[in-house]
Amino acid sequence: MNREDKKAAVAAYKERKADAGVYAVRCAATGEQWVGGAPDLAAIWNRISFALRQGVASPKSLQGAWNAHGADGLRFDVLETLTDEQLVFGRDRMLKERRAHWCAALHAEAI
Repeated sequence: MNREDKKAAVAAYKERKADAGVYAVRCAATGEQWVGGAPDLAAIWNRISFALRQGVASPKSLQGAWNAHGADGLRFDVLETLTDEQLVFGRDRMLKERRAHWCAALHAEAI
């Protein structure tokens, strides 16, 4: 990749619109679920899987499921994408509220 292409790729990344929302990580073998909220759903799985590979993911039950069943044993699902109208009154507050809703609905542990 030449210098101009790299600059164009970086500029495109910076200009993209990040979708905030709520996601779930599910373990097929045990049925366990973990729910979290993120300001950028496109990037959150990379962050979580990196922490899992390093052995430092939180909560410890998620790390335990990764250790026991491996990468193929976990599935990442987007549960809800928040609209711009929902985010008007505070992205962090809305993400916490929606995460709490999904945790209760799925009987899942919060990330």
